[in-house]
Amino acid sequence: MQRVPVPCPGHLIPDATDRFDAAYRAAKAQRAVYVGIEREGERWTVKADALSAGPAHIVQDSVNLAMRAAIVRLVRAREAGSDAFAGPVYFMLHGVPSEGRARELTAAFHAALYGDLGPLHRAVPACR
Repeated sequence: MQRVPVPCPGHLIPDATDRFDAAYRAAKAQRAVYVGIEREGERWTVKADALSAGPAHIVQDSVNLAMRAAIVRLVRAREAGSDAFAGPVYFMLHGVPSEGRARELTAAFHAALYGDLGPLHRAVPACR
């Protein structure tokens, strides 16, 4: 699997449906933050994991708090299932209604895990 650019635009987020293990191993070998979407029936799952980037990759507390708050807003707005996982270094949303929205959220999570919260704030504004 090719390394995704930082920041990664949504259209380049990999679809890891039925290929998660291989995609995660590739991210780990590249010491990169893992991101991917997976189709689950009519809905999508978003995954982002900073562990694959290795111990030198630090997720700042402010990033973690922002991502957790965004996930809470998405669950409350019913854009993601209540079984969402919110950090501290691994983030997952089930039940995202469309591939486009899953790509947008995954790209925002990816940018945030590299320290850029702008895409996250645009994708999940406080007053949605």
